[in-house]
Amino acid sequence: MRAAVLHGKEQIRVENVALQPLGPGEVRIRIEAALTCGTDLKVFKRGYHAKMIVPPAKFGHEFAGVISELAPGVSGWRVGDRVVAANSAPCGECFYCRNHQENLCDDLLFLNGAYAKSIVIPARIVQKNLLRLKPETDYRDAALVEPLACVAQGIEDIQLQAGQRVLVIGAGPIGLMFVALARHLGCEVTVAGRGTERLAKAQRLGAKLVFNVSRQSHLEAAIPPNSVFDVVIEAVGKPETWEAAVRLVRKGGTVNFFGGCPTGATVSLDTGRIHYSNLRLLASFHHTPRTIRRALGYIEAGVVCASDFVDRECSLTELPAVFESMAAGNRAVKTLVRVHE
Repeated sequence: MRAAVLHGKEQIRVENVALQPLGPGEVRIRIEAALTCGTDLKVFKRGYHAKMIVPPAKFGHEFAGVISELAPGVSGWRVGDRVVAANSAPCGECFYCRNHQENLCDDLLFLNGAYAKSIVIPARIVQKNLLRLKPETDYRDAALVEPLACVAQGIEDIQLQAGQRVLVIGAGPIGLMFVALARHLGCEVTVAGRGTERLAKAQRLGAKLVFNVSRQSHLEAAIPPNSVFDVVIEAVGKPETWEAAVRLVRKGGTVNFFGGCPTGATVSLDTGRIHYSNLRLLASFHHTPRTIRRALGYIEAGVVCASDFVDRECSLTELPAVFESMAAGNRAVKTLVRVHE
């Protein structure tokens, strides 16, 4: 079977790999849609992700497809079922799982290998995070479940309410998903980001105002001085935008540092502003079985559609070049990988 394999920093090769036999409780999925991801781009640039993937390893984690094989004894599923799987599953037994913080599980089991014709789903993910699709659900839409679940986790952590004024910093896939969900919940959304096409997408998704940061010397120069934001969501992952987020939120407001900065990065925050303005600062990481299901619900209700996010396609053979282009800043939102070509 041909699959994309990560070998290290900016090294992806499409290779022939042995078809993995099924172990107890596992299922094999024929992949019908696989999507590129900002996290995969970070991994490509850095060469690894300590929690998710250590090379050499099969790459990719956003996908949907059809069950093509079941291990003996697997119940509740059959060959031909249309499904989507999360890229991880918690243990269900540690302190964090027992306290409904499964995204912080001490033994999160991660899954990679979506850039291939098929993928084997570990038994734990089959049990906890394999979901059946409605007959009318498009595979491309369903493949958005994992990143959307992370955004749903962020929304849950913020406790976002209708009528709140929200600033989303960043107009990449995650920022755009925050726009879609915040608007669905009845918020007034402003976006500060780069790329004319991405900002146009933000407007189509319901952003009331968009500001092109690339035309200014720094982020805050793009925001009108009298702007008031109840919630600021940082979806870029840079220390300077973390710091700006704290300066841009109103007194008594909430900041979600959603974008993960590079390992070892530090920020400088005004303690006086945080204390005397009674700010609520938090960071969201990953997803839970609850938000995975919530994300699929949003997708099957039509709140989030692949047509708003998938703006390019490529064959599996072309994938290494696509990641090189993404690393160079091609501004694609998401690329559909045609794994069977």
